[in-house]
Order: sequence, then structure tokens, then C-alpha cells
Amino acid sequence: MSPDPLERIARELLLAIGEDPDREGLRDTPARYARWWREFSDYDPGTLDTSFLCASSAEAVSVSGIHLWSLCEHHLLPFSCEVTIGYLPREQVLGLSKFARIAQQHAHRLQVQERLTADIADSVEKLTGSADVAVVCHGEHLCMAMRGIRTPATMTTATWRGAFRDAAVRAEFLALQPARPHGGR
Repeated sequence: MSPDPLERIARELLLAIGEDPDREGLRDTPARYARWWREFSDYDPGTLDTSFLCASSAEAVSVSGIHLWSLCEHHLLPFSCEVTIGYLPREQVLGLSKFARIAQQHAHRLQVQERLTADIADSVEKLTGSADVAVVCHGEHLCMAMRGIRTPATMTTATWRGAFRDAAVRAEFLALQPARPHGGR
């Protein structure tokens, strides 16, 4: 069985930065590198569409504090996001764990935060049958913190659909969110 091509790429990378891929600390690094990339890109979120009858169609659903990691498609460096998802259910409500599964599914590919936010909203809209969807992502990008300006910062992206385009509905949704760590909201 031939080695994963990603192992060859990792060896070449180590050589290109002046390292010896055969030294003790790096000997298994190409295989670990290949396994991680396969694990990241072959992510299986499991079942996404489990839903239950809605007890009340007049209540908003909000799930916050979903933490995920993705990879910046411009630099191949990680970024982390804290995701909040809200929607106004129709006849069915989506199972609670499905929101994290949806977010993780979209995070496990090369991504930009703006598209990640919209992709999550698209899936929630499709799976819930509700056009009233809100997604807010607060992201910290290593491509900014570790290169270029070398300053950490938080980027916030939001997608507002249906009723959430109304400023009052949006304000009520945002007011329900718990305070974010580090003093942000």
C-alpha cells in the first residue's frame, strides 16, 4: 500500500522550511499531518434532519455557544467561530444537536466566515422549512493573528432572513443571547 500523497506533501514542506523529516521528533509528522487533513475533510456530521412536532409556533428558537474550527481558504490557517442560530419554527422543530451538526458540517472544508454564516443559514432554512432564520458568527482568524498584522481580532458576520430582517425582531433575538466571554457580545 502506497503512503497517502499528503504524507509526501508534508515531507516536502518540512524540507522546504529547512527541517529534517527523518529526525526523531518529526519522523511520524507526515503521517499525522495526512491523518489530520483526512479527518478534517472527511467529516461526517451524522443525521441532520431529526425533527419533532412544534409545541408552539409563536416562539423563537435560539441555539448559542456552538464552537467550531474551520480553515481559511486564503491561507490554509485555522479560524475558530462561536455560532448562534435562531429561527421561527413552523409545524416542526429541529432536534437541538442538529444545529451544531449543521454548523460543523459547513466548517469542515476550506471556508471564509461570510460563506460559512450563509451556508449554515441555508441548511437551517432547508431543514426547518422556515424562511425566518438568523445566524451570527464571531470568528478569530489565525491568518490575521499569526501573519500580516499579527494582531488578534474578532470578526462578526450575520445573516438575517425573513422576519429577522425586521429591526425589532432582530433586536429581540440579539437581546436574548448570553454575553460572550472576553467582554464581547
